[in-house]
Amino acid sequence: MLEIKPNCELCDKDLPADSLEACICSYECTFCTSCVEDALCNVCPNCGGGFEFRPVRPKNAHRVGTSVVDQKPSSKRVISKFTRSEIDEFSEVLKDIPPELR
Repeated sequence: MLEIKPNCELCDKDLPADSLEACICSYECTFCTSCVEDALCNVCPNCGGGFEFRPVRPKNAHRVGTSVVDQKPSSKRVISKFTRSEIDEFSEVLKDIPPELR
């Protein structure tokens, strides 16, 4: 089950469980679409992978136990441990390589 982190790890923007602006890599590193497109060039600064939109967790249980009420998202905010210049250097090396070939 996805952790559903509450914020962008770069700009700290709130990304609630129903946000359509949340993107994740295969390790669930979480960033907003603006940071993914403008700052990260679709390169996860933690693993080098690409991003996909994070699924929205349903507000209502359409099956027993399957909603944001039953499976609460994480409340732990995460901020990148890398500086912006380290992220820029890392992204520059990988941005022209498609995610599936990195």
